[in-house]
Amino acid sequence: MSTPTPPIEKHPDLTGRRLSYDQIAETRLAQFADGLTFLSGLYLAISPWVVGFTDHSALTTANIFVGITVALLSIGFTSAFSRTHGIAWVVPILGAWVIVAPWVVADAGTPATSAVVSNVIVGALIVLLTTPQLLAVRSRQT
Repeated sequence: MSTPTPPIEKHPDLTGRRLSYDQIAETRLAQFADGLTFLSGLYLAISPWVVGFTDHSALTTANIFVGITVALLSIGFTSAFSRTHGIAWVVPILGAWVIVAPWVVADAGTPATSAVVSNVIVGALIVLLTTPQLLAVRSRQT
């Protein structure tokens, strides 16, 4: 016969972990990075119209979906990092996707240079803004 397992919410380490993650998210640098990540996501979503590559429907669709996803994740990290830290690894991968997307989803040939440059800059910015916070979480876990 096994003993009943108490709910995870009552585990003594859980409160300490959440406090640790909240301390990471409350630093000015983390809030600044999350704000810039949010703006990068919004820019990525509207970049097909700003830069003018709406004729590449696959890249336009990819930028809209990834941009909205990055923006929503950055809101989640800002408001509840202790609960969303487990998916923090997704955003740098999305940033890397943004960098390679112009060549991967090229449906009507390679997009204009301005579209490629826009994606590479925004993707690199997303990776650079989110990787330090991810590394901070990893260092707190060890």
